[in-house]
Amino acid sequence: MSDNNTLSYLIITPYALLKSRTGGIIGRTLSSPALRFSGIRMLAPDDRFVDEYIATVDTYDVPQARKDALARYIDHNIRPENRLGRANRVMLLLFESRNALRDLASVAGPLEYEVRGDNIRGTYGDFVTYPSGEVVYLEPAVLFPDDPSANNAHLSQIASLVERSPGVLENLVQFPDDAAPQTTLVMLKPDLFSSASARPGNIISMFSNTGLYIVGARLVHMSIAQAFEFYGFLEKVFEKKLARNVALTLAGVLEGDPPVFDFPVVPGEYQAMAKVLAKKNAHAEFVKIVQYMTGYDPDDLPEGFDASSPGRSMCLALLYQGIDAVRKIRDRLGPTDPSKAEAGTVRRDYGADLMRNGAHASDSPESASRERSIIGLSGGEPSEEASLIRKYLS
Repeated sequence: MSDNNTLSYLIITPYALLKSRTGGIIGRTLSSPALRFSGIRMLAPDDRFVDEYIATVDTYDVPQARKDALARYIDHNIRPENRLGRANRVMLLLFESRNALRDLASVAGPLEYEVRGDNIRGTYGDFVTYPSGEVVYLEPAVLFPDDPSANNAHLSQIASLVERSPGVLENLVQFPDDAAPQTTLVMLKPDLFSSASARPGNIISMFSNTGLYIVGARLVHMSIAQAFEFYGFLEKVFEKKLARNVALTLAGVLEGDPPVFDFPVVPGEYQAMAKVLAKKNAHAEFVKIVQYMTGYDPDDLPEGFDASSPGRSMCLALLYQGIDAVRKIRDRLGPTDPSKAEAGTVRRDYGADLMRNGAHASDSPESASRERSIIGLSGGEPSEEASLIRKYLS
């Protein structure tokens, strides 16, 4: 965190997650140029956290009716055993800026009775009262420190919860006894985060049409070592798969107008030349992927560079759980080449080329397990979010 930045948070409520409002909420925050997206994690609040959070809400300098309504909402909806009998999944989002509280407040919006749509709570939440002022219904969509003096207290409570909670909630969502749910990995790619944009949120909204549940989330700054482990197998794949393209490229160049040589080159000779160049070509393509995913050229690293250090590029990794999750996600994503993807798929709408194609998705549960372990989303890893909060509060 830069020395001049402050830190604040949003927590997307269980109801907003169930109603697939997640993408819209994330899109609103990431389209704000003032905010730096610094952390994300799925959480299942325990009773200790709920009690501590409500106690801090009780100190808010806001009208008593709003304070009571918010405390009652948290007590009834966020506990492990809640009156709705629903999984208490929430999504934590952390943001930095020179004045994170002010900048997030302008995006999240206050708890107020007026019907409006220019902020998250106005669009995705509800606050209904009788003319007498009695609260009929409250769904805030996001929890946020509505009193600025409570920001650090809430962050401390969140850090403690994160430290004692798993980062993956695969055992929280209930499925029929005879069901065999899968968990698959989706990774939104770096160019989506190169500038303030709602595109990541829009893509998450598109994936919500699968009916799957988000059970894990993490910001990934892929290291060189992780990229080699994640994508290393592709170099051999490229060597075989792209050899024909190399031969065609050679033919196109050598048989130009005028041709390079004064003698004919037969197809077998192009293939022989392609064998010599195929390995170099495959490595060059592999290097492009590593550089795109990490922000570093693996063939041009300074002496003593730590290959395990975080990369300069950022991705958003999400775990989706549900029946037939792998197929549903890949159908919604579309084929690798955006130009060949069907209308309404992620890659058709948000892909630019074979590499900058919106998102990666695992092609099997086994691949998802392997890839999760590489990027640190298996569930037992130390929390980067807690470390970020502790550093800010120290």
